Amino acid sequence: MSVAIKRRRANWRWLYYSLLGLTTLFFLVPVYLVIVTSLKEPATINLATTWQLPEKWYWQSFAEAWIAFAPKLLNSLILTVSATILSALLGSMNGYVLSKWQFRGANIIFPLMLFGMFIPYQSILIPLFQFLRGIGLYGSIGGLVLAHVVYGLPITTLIFRNYYAEIPNEMLEAGKIDGAGFFGIYRSIIFPLSISGFVVVIIWQFTQIWNEFLFAVTLSRISSQPITVALANLAGGEAVKWNLPMAGAILAALPTLLIYILLGRYFIRGLLAGSVKG
Repeated sequence: MSVAIKRRRANWRWLYYSLLGLTTLFFLVPVYLVIVTSLKEPATINLATTWQLPEKWYWQSFAEAWIAFAPKLLNSLILTVSATILSALLGSMNGYVLSKWQFRGANIIFPLMLFGMFIPYQSILIPLFQFLRGIGLYGSIGGLVLAHVVYGLPITTLIFRNYYAEIPNEMLEAGKIDGAGFFGIYRSIIFPLSISGFVVVIIWQFTQIWNEFLFAVTLSRISSQPITVALANLAGGEAVKWNLPMAGAILAALPTLLIYILLGRYFIRGLLAGSVKG
């Protein structure tokens, strides 16, 4: 390879890295503004000083935001963990049935389930409200859990169905020969091979449910409201102390950020599982 070609490739590589660096800076601008604003005293926040670092670090913003969040944090944890676990387990069972147990109507049921992914929240809000009120779950965390589990089943079923399609049918046949039934095969063969799929579903569902606002504000009462409603309340009123919603946004984002830090390296690996066969 000639020196000119090597130099040309090095120049292109430098250009790629420069573009990636500029793109990264562009996406980090909102993060910078959130952090800087959260650390400023309310009296010093204005358009003229938007981009400036605070002259004095005002950590009290986080203490005040935490006081407002504390009653709602437990609600969000109960809601998110419960709905994530239930939707992951049910999606896993659905994917197992639709990929390995052929039955009449399976080719119709699966597309109908996927259709639920494209139904906007707003279009079913009134019927959902009436249904939850009819069964006595309106305004409770249980009602929010039910709503998120049902709405999460299409995507979790799709992920697990694609993932289980890679599992050889011979393994299931061997389990049947050994006397294992439907749940025995799932417990002994399918479930132990599903770790990557569960990581993807947990990250996806946890993030979606933790950050969801429409169901949280319309299907809950004050005692059962999650943290997203508390964050919106921090910015309510005519005179907004912008340091509080910014500090609250950082606190509200920490759980999902920790999930991605701890499990992020498994996310793409599990997401692509089942996309290539052979």
